Amino acid sequence: MIDINQKLWEEFVRDTKKMDLDALSPQNELISGIWDENRRLNPEISQKLLKIAQDFFENLDLDVEMEDITITGSAASYNWSKYSDIDLHILVNFKNLDENVDLVQEFFRGKIFVWNQKHNIEIFGHEVEIYVQDINESHHSLGVFSVKNDEWIQEPTKMDPKIDLNAVKKKAIMLMDCIDRAYDLFDDQNYKKSLKCGQKIKEKVKKMRQSGLDSSGIYSNENLAFKILRRNGYLSDLNTIIDKSYDKMHSLAQNFLKKLKIYVSEPKNSEKTGFHALNELEKFQKRVKRRHSRMKNRLIGRGKQRNVPPYTRKPSYKRAKSSPPGAGGT
Repeated sequence: MIDINQKLWEEFVRDTKKMDLDALSPQNELISGIWDENRRLNPEISQKLLKIAQDFFENLDLDVEMEDITITGSAASYNWSKYSDIDLHILVNFKNLDENVDLVQEFFRGKIFVWNQKHNIEIFGHEVEIYVQDINESHHSLGVFSVKNDEWIQEPTKMDPKIDLNAVKKKAIMLMDCIDRAYDLFDDQNYKKSLKCGQKIKEKVKKMRQSGLDSSGIYSNENLAFKILRRNGYLSDLNTIIDKSYDKMHSLAQNFLKKLKIYVSEPKNSEKTGFHALNELEKFQKRVKRRHSRMKNRLIGRGKQRNVPPYTRKPSYKRAKSSPPGAGGT
């Protein structure tokens, strides 16, 4: 029994908790092709980024002006990796639009979401991520470049930070496990609880990252754990849990009574007091199977890469008829 448990656990860790922690280490140069040897932005890329920002903002048809357009984050520092997005920030004075800054921020988030659903723009393999920033918003970054004015606002500097990789890994694994368990609640049709749990985790991640940035900057354990969650797709999963749970709670199908029952009732608590090895192993095996399925979806089914010959279709999630029980996808 112990051998089976240990084998499943090792497989679970290997498949769903693999982390490229070495990619968090600083580089010797800025991203090649985007920046030249003198740390100047490639003129062709500069024009493309200006065009992207202007197209996005002009489509909003607002009676305010862009104060600046900047590149910030890891793509403007030595802290980049192959996973880095090009964070394209459009700076606006929110109060010129409305005194309710939170309302303005929510407006821009909605517009950014719609834009990202329609567009997937990459430059040298790095996705362009648009963000509208209030000029009064505090911002933490090792490098900030003004695309509009073609100059560094904050020049990047090389640092040799002391990173406690074990502490980063511990924080990331803890949060990843919480997200997986919230998804388990959703799979159990406990939509009310999965929604509440997902929202609570999201707020926890937000506060954790901000706390780390405020205290120790971008190399804080909290911010690096956040980066791992983002790279592994867990933050995307967290948003999916919240959205799907909400939709399920407020959807109606032909079987209205069943939907109503899901919304107004909580599943019976089947938890037993004390430790029961067989019961815990059964629950563990169930979680492993679900998480393997979600990992397959994350790595293959939800990948943004295009299918090109000879791979013209996404792999099937269905288990082959000849496969033993528990094998394959969903």
